[in-house]
Amino acid sequence: MSLSTAAAFFSEVRVEHGPLNTRQVEGLNALLIAMEGWPVSWAAYGLATAWHETAATMQPIKEFGGPAYFKKMYDPKGSNPKLAARLGNKFEGDGARYAGRGYVQLTGRANYAKYGIADTPDDAMKPDVAARILVDGMSKGVFTGKKLADYLPGDYANARRIINGTDRAAHIANLAIGFEDALTAGGWA
Repeated sequence: MSLSTAAAFFSEVRVEHGPLNTRQVEGLNALLIAMEGWPVSWAAYGLATAWHETAATMQPIKEFGGPAYFKKMYDPKGSNPKLAARLGNKFEGDGARYAGRGYVQLTGRANYAKYGIADTPDDAMKPDVAARILVDGMSKGVFTGKKLADYLPGDYANARRIINGTDRAAHIANLAIGFEDALTAGGWA
C-alpha cells in the first residue's frame, strides 16, 4: 500500500497540523516509503507515533540527557543494573553509546545489534534507518512484545503499548485518526 495522491495527503496533514517545513516532509516521506504495504491503520499509527516521539519534527532524535544521566540510567554500574543487563549494556559507557535514537528511541546495545548498527549507533539518526526500525519494531513487537496486529485496526489508544505503556495514549490516538484521514485522502492503498 502506498499513496496514489501525495498532494492530497500533504494537504490534509497541513489542515490538521499547519504548515510543514522541508524536513517534516522529508521525514514523512521516509516513513511512508518504509511503511509501504502496511494497512492504513498501521501507517496512521506509525506516523502518529513518530510525530509525537519527535516533537513533530519528523526527524530522528536523540534521547535527552548527558553522559552522567545515561551512565546512571543504562550503565551496568548505574542505578539500574537490571535494566542495563536487559538492554545488553555490558561495559562502562554503553549507556551513553547506546542511548535512545531514532523515531522511536531505540535504546541499548542488544537493540542496536538487532538492527545491525551496534558498531555505528548514530546510524539510527538517519531517516531511512530510523524508519526501517520503527516499521520492523512496531510490526513485530520488538520494543515491548506488543505489535500493531494486537490492536489495529480498531484500538488506537491501546496501541501505545507497542512503544511505551499508555503514556500519552489518547493524544497519540487522536493524531492517528488525523493521519488516517490524510492517508485516506491520499489514496493509501
